Formats: sequence, structure tokens, C-alpha cells
Amino acid sequence: MSTLEIRGLCAKVEGRQILNGIDLTIRSGEVHAVMGPNGAGKSTLSATLMGKPGYEVTAGTVTLDGVDVLSMPTWKRARAGLHLIMQYPTEVPGVSIEEMLSEALRARGASADDLRARVHGEAERIGLDESLIARAINVDFSGGEKKRNETLQMSLLKPKIAVLDELDSGLDIDALRDCARRVEDATREDALGVLVITHYSKLFEELHPDFVHILSRGKIVESGGPELADRLEREGYQSFA
Repeated sequence: MSTLEIRGLCAKVEGRQILNGIDLTIRSGEVHAVMGPNGAGKSTLSATLMGKPGYEVTAGTVTLDGVDVLSMPTWKRARAGLHLIMQYPTEVPGVSIEEMLSEALRARGASADDLRARVHGEAERIGLDESLIARAINVDFSGGEKKRNETLQMSLLKPKIAVLDELDSGLDIDALRDCARRVEDATREDALGVLVITHYSKLFEELHPDFVHILSRGKIVESGGPELADRLEREGYQSFA
């Protein structure tokens, strides 16, 4: 059982305060959805958790299984068990998916045995064309292919907590279903804890949240169960300003 604890997290970007005291606790197997209008701080939260340059923590703590996350560089956060599926996945010319996963697994002290077979098995499961596996990461991939690739990486690296920054952005119906189902399966098969950032509750047809949090002006202003997303669909964000 793993636990990511976020307490009083405040952060600024380019001198502007964006996060104003975030409190969240995410445990193994749980899915927490964070929803909010544009500019509320959702992507800032994901970037701050992963230590993206330019995001300055001004107050608060983040711990994973009791260990201070904020004191770690990004690569150590990943090795400790945090994983980010990015809204806009990065292209990595000259490096294949298999090469990257091999190095990432060894850095974690995990086995890379039979990696090729495992990658191909996950590609089939997630609906990623196997011809893309030998190509450079995300180079000339479509939006759906990039998100399938990101989800494949998560599945093989088996992190403790995954942060999904708008997994549904730019996806067609098939890609959304395949990626969301794979993450949902990981919560059961690998006890993955999930923090999913999204604008739309359509995602929840396949990835079922245990908790929904409304983020507004850098703070979580309301939390509840899945029914909170239904209320949001009816009333919009103005009810939570």
C-alpha cells in the first residue's frame, strides 16, 4: 500500500502564485479526479508534483510513503514511483520505446528480461500499432498514438502513483476507451493510485473515480464522489467559484 500526501501545497510560475494550498491524499488503487476551469491550476499541480523547471514551491509538503518528494529531482521522483502521462507528450528523436523502457527499468532495479515480448504484449492490449515500437518515441505519432504510447510506458514501469494530465485531450473515442480502460485495469492489477486531471466527465465512463475534486483559483473548493461530476455537468463551474 502506497500513499501520496499533498499538504498545503502552494506554487508559483514566473512570479505569479497559482496554487494556493492544495490538500490531497491518494492511496493505492484509488482514482482521484481533479476538475476545474481553465487557469484553475490543474496542469500546474501536475508539473509541480513532478518537479518541472520553472515551477517554484512556496509552501507545503508532498510525500510518497512518508518520503519527501519535493527535495528530489524529477528523475528520482520517477524512480520513487511517481509517473506523469503528459497532456502534450514529448518527442524523443533517436530513442525507441524499447530502449527507453530498458534504461528506465534498470534504473529502478527492475528486470528488463523479455522486454520485447512485454512491450509487444502491451502494445496489442492498448491498441498501439506494433510498427511504431521500433521508431523514435512519439516522432510523427498521431495524438492518439502518443497517448497510447504513454499509457503503455506506465503499464510496463508499474509506478505507485500515476498523474494523468488531461489523458483525454485530443483523443478519439477508441483511443480514449483503450487508454482509460488500461489505467482502470492497472488500479486493480497493480494497485496503481491515480490522480487524473480532466475537463470532462466522459472519461469516467471507462476510468471510474472514487473521488472528484473541484479546483478553482488554485484551491480545492469541493470534494465528493462521482456524483459531484454529474452536478458539475448540470451546473457548470460557476457554482464552485
